[in-house]
Amino acid sequence: MREQSAPAVTKSSFGNARDGSEVAVYTLKNAGGMSVRILTYGGILQSIEVPDRSGTLANVTLGFDNLTDYVERNPFFGALVGRCANRMSGGGFTLDGTRYDLARNRMPNHLHGGVAGFDTKVWDADVIDDDASDAVALELRYTSPDGEEGYPGTLTTTVRYTLTSDNEIRIEYRASTDAPTVVNLTNHAYFNLAGEGSGSVLGHQLQLNAEHYTPIDENLVPTGEIAHVEGTPLDFREPVDIGARIRDPYPQLVLAQGYDHNHVLNRSGDELAFAARLSEPTSGRVLTVHTTEPGIQVYSGNFLDGSLVGASGRTYRQGDGLALETQHFPDAPNRPEFPSVVLRPDEEYRSTTVFAFSTT
Repeated sequence: MREQSAPAVTKSSFGNARDGSEVAVYTLKNAGGMSVRILTYGGILQSIEVPDRSGTLANVTLGFDNLTDYVERNPFFGALVGRCANRMSGGGFTLDGTRYDLARNRMPNHLHGGVAGFDTKVWDADVIDDDASDAVALELRYTSPDGEEGYPGTLTTTVRYTLTSDNEIRIEYRASTDAPTVVNLTNHAYFNLAGEGSGSVLGHQLQLNAEHYTPIDENLVPTGEIAHVEGTPLDFREPVDIGARIRDPYPQLVLAQGYDHNHVLNRSGDELAFAARLSEPTSGRVLTVHTTEPGIQVYSGNFLDGSLVGASGRTYRQGDGLALETQHFPDAPNRPEFPSVVLRPDEEYRSTTVFAFSTT
């Protein structure tokens, strides 16, 4: 059994951003030995060390060991994504009769908040003390000015990362605006429960609490249809190896070169609910996801091409990590039939996702 130690938060320097501002890395550690490293640059989950069934710790999220790669080459590894996660058709949207044109950083569309989205910002950080709890927490804050990346309104955002004694990472998002705008925040961690740099996740088993998904077009943007997963390779209602059907000649998989689809979660209301379960048989590690969001993007790292070297010194190839991005549906600002992502000055954006780690 792993020796227990007091929960703790430590801080150290991780270098300097392009504008010269210092980037810090905070390490949150619970009594059982699980630890999470969080960068103030992009709010990035740089590492998540959790035990396997024998108690051996390993980092289970893809990432780099230096700031330069995060600044120059990062495909959103572990990052906070905003103002609007995922793709937006035509690179913009219309709100209250006014057209807003955004950065088209994935032509012809807008992706993950633009060229300089939340994943590129240096966030202010405060350690949250709670003597009555065994949990440790870090709160990040960023104010996005009116017009940043084309978005209207000044948006004030806080994100709280909490590491609990039960090996849970709780992510709580809050945002407010001084003018009507759109908001859809997520975290873009790529998970590999066998350990970062260990190779493909195609042998992991995935289960989703979803009977429907949103089909995509040739630009990977939802068509507006909500389709049933029955009889398709996107049916994960029961646990299935990720690699079992990923190379099926199914048109949706061909378009995305694998999995890159929003699944419509089975839920009613906005309470925290089960979304996904990911497991890896050799290590016995299990990741369970709960969220207040209506959707989850399953992305199988299709654009990892061997050009990136991770923290382990090994290259990342297609399928070496799986992102489980809790979210409102992609392109929601242009799809009135989808759950709304509009935020007005008299409202508060609130969202919670919990990544819980265990073993079998």
